[in-house]
Amino acid sequence: MTLRKFLPLLLFVVFALPGLAQQTNSNTSAQPAATGQTAPASSSQTTSTGDREPIPPPTSTNFWDGDNPNLVNLVTHPFANKKYVQRRVGPIRDRINELEQLTAENGKTIRDVDSRAQQGIQLASEKVNLADQHATDANNRAQTAQTAATDANNRVASVESMVGNIDQYKGTAQTEIRFRAGQSVLSKAAKDALDQMAAPLKDQRSYIIEVHGFASGRGQAAIASSQKMADSVVRYLVLNHEIPVYRIYVMSMGNASMASADGTTASPTTGGRVEISVMKNDLVGAVQH
Repeated sequence: MTLRKFLPLLLFVVFALPGLAQQTNSNTSAQPAATGQTAPASSSQTTSTGDREPIPPPTSTNFWDGDNPNLVNLVTHPFANKKYVQRRVGPIRDRINELEQLTAENGKTIRDVDSRAQQGIQLASEKVNLADQHATDANNRAQTAQTAATDANNRVASVESMVGNIDQYKGTAQTEIRFRAGQSVLSKAAKDALDQMAAPLKDQRSYIIEVHGFASGRGQAAIASSQKMADSVVRYLVLNHEIPVYRIYVMSMGNASMASADGTTASPTTGGRVEISVMKNDLVGAVQH
């Protein structure tokens, strides 16, 4: 009696289980279909960003790959096998390896760019330092040139001053030599006076000697007589004191009147005389020393 009651219930479970499994399979198939509708957008996004194809869907070969679930498949395949797991995990592992390779390549590219940037910065810094050094050298050369130009300007000003005063001679000593009428020979007193005048001129520069001869008489005779007396004085200075001839200027005045030291006009000489004047240019002498 009890067996009759449980037999219909057991038949109901046996026949209802395939239908329930079929409904579950249809729900599972609908979900991948819905997922497949969004897959192209993800695929296009991946392709547009990384140019990578999406992971392909697995091929159904048994219960664990999508066969219709029923009691027989559930009994024969109760657990997922190793090949199934490898087929599921393999594409994901390949994609992970690919991403790691891309990450390594991007890291290498970043390091290369950073290295080139550092080299460019170092090269630019070296060029800036070199430009600063050139600018400093140019500034030093400009200052040196300015100093040289200032020195040259000072020398030019000094030379101009010297040239402007080159003929500004001042009398420092004056000696008068007397001669008897008609004579041109130097006496002992005349030679001593010339020695006293010429001794300080040894190794001196920037001086000239003016020799003016005067004689009594008239016309050319007086001029010729004064020339002889002046030549005697010049000959003695050149031979005995080695005074250069170009420093001596001779003028035969004859019986001309000469202005005296007090500004009055002296009367014509009655005998013969020679006036020797030493003229010096202190400015030229200072520049030469």
